Amino acid sequence: MITTQDYERSKAFYQALLGTSAVNAWESSEGRVIILEAGRATLEIVDERHAGRIDEIEVGRRVSGELRLALGMPDSKTGATTAQQVGGVLTHPVTRTPWNSLNARVLSPDGLQITLFAENE
Repeated sequence: MITTQDYERSKAFYQALLGTSAVNAWESSEGRVIILEAGRATLEIVDERHAGRIDEIEVGRRVSGELRLALGMPDSKTGATTAQQVGGVLTHPVTRTPWNSLNARVLSPDGLQITLFAENE
């Protein structure tokens, strides 16, 4: 779940980035919610040292906070281009990682660090 100040901007950003439509959405006097299909999810828990190593590989310096979203894509370069077209900021272009995936790093319009990765490219 991403809490945002600008619901419409974030909704448009993630729908375009993921290339998906709403699974469900609702609006009331209590607020707005959209649920997007995003494939299979995993949760990685890393210590500060390893988080620093990932940032160093993907960006060249420590930039992530306590949360970084990683999204698997068929093509990370296309994903990074799409992210920029819909309001994201490219913080590092596609690079091959030691674990042999191609990763790009973008900053969402709300300031969330996002790794766009493609395996077997």
